[in-house]
This record gives sequence, structure tokens and C-alpha cells, in this order.
Amino acid sequence: MNEQPHRVLVVDDEEYLADLVATALRYEGFDTRTTGSHREAIRHTREFRPDLIVLDVLLPDGSGMDTCRQLRRDGVQTPVLFLTARDATEDKITGLSIGGDDYLTKPFSLQELIARVRVVLRRTQPSKDSAKHVFADLELDEDAYQVRRAGVLIELTPTEFTLLRYLLINAGRVLTKRQILEHVWEYDFGGNDAVVQTYISYLRRKVDATEPALIHTVPRVGYALRLPERRPD
Repeated sequence: MNEQPHRVLVVDDEEYLADLVATALRYEGFDTRTTGSHREAIRHTREFRPDLIVLDVLLPDGSGMDTCRQLRRDGVQTPVLFLTARDATEDKITGLSIGGDDYLTKPFSLQELIARVRVVLRRTQPSKDSAKHVFADLELDEDAYQVRRAGVLIELTPTEFTLLRYLLINAGRVLTKRQILEHVWEYDFGGNDAVVQTYISYLRRKVDATEPALIHTVPRVGYALRLPERRPD
């Protein structure tokens, strides 16, 4: 049986650009659909059920960031690759911090866009070698794409899931921000590693809502998943 192609929704009010991106992705074997507004992006996401959304930040009836926020509020965890004419680091961090998974600045090459799409899908889709990863009372199940702490289900975005998996498979080791960037995001953010700190804080709010805290900061080095050290009485 042939494997179904990944579905990609392209949202951009520049019709020519949206069609160009969709055509390039279709040529690479993706199933694509295009639209040009916030409202239609929400509708097409529900109907088309894409595996990834290429989302322009500036839309005629709102912001692509608002689209991403609404999808996350509605429980839709579809990965989002933002497109924008803005190149400010603050905008990139904002897009990623609200639940986006990558960020590409216009103008861009179609080859880079396709490469970014493949990277995001690779790190947000369950792998064929799925397994369970357990540390203390924390369990990550790649087959079910679920995380539980003390038996309680924790809802994570795809990037949060990938970050937690990397911490779990390296439990007890101290990982630098650079290592995390390279293994979770798979490309260089131009030297800016603030996104790591942002996502670590998101994970802590969810994973460490139950004691004891498992995600620890090692000052001037990085982060580690481990049990707290016992202090002598």
C-alpha cells in the first residue's frame, strides 16, 4: 500500500506566492491547498486536516499569529511554519513562543522552504522506530504521541514534545542550548538561543506542575532532566 502524502495548507493573501509555494510543494510530492485569510485558514484546517501549515504573518483579516493562537486554543497542534517580511529577532521569538514551529523571512528560496517543511515534519511526526521513554513518573509514548506524569495526560505542542523527548533520551546529562538547538530545531538560529529558554519554561509549567521538579537549569551550561539532589539532613 502506498503511503499517503503529507498534506500542507499554504495561507498567504498574495495569491501568486501562495500558488507558487503550493506548486513547488506539490512537485515534491505533497498534497497542498491554498487560502488567503485568517477565517479561511481556520476553516481549511478543520476540513483539510493538514500535517503542516505554511502561514503568512500578515493577513487581510488579522494576523497569522492570531490564527496560530486560535488553533492552539482549539486544541489543534498542527505544526506551523511562519512566513513574514519581518526580520526582527523579537518577531521570530514571538512566533515560536505562541506555538509556531519554524520561521522563514521573505524573500526566501523555494528550496529552503521545502527543506524547512521536511525538517518540521520529520521532528513532529512519530518515527517508525517509536518507543516509550520513561524517567521517574514521567512517560513519553511516541506511538500514541502522548506524555503522562504520574499517570496524568499532559498536552504538548509538537515542538514541546520533541524537546521533551530529547531531554528524556539524554536523562541525567547536561545539554547545552546549542545542542538543543541543533537536535530539536535542526538548524542555526543565527546565534540566538533564547527560543530554548522559552520552550524550557513552557515544559516546566506543564511537566513540573507535579513535584518533584525534573527539568533543571545548570547555570552557564544548559539544562538537564533529572531528579533533585537530596540535601543532607
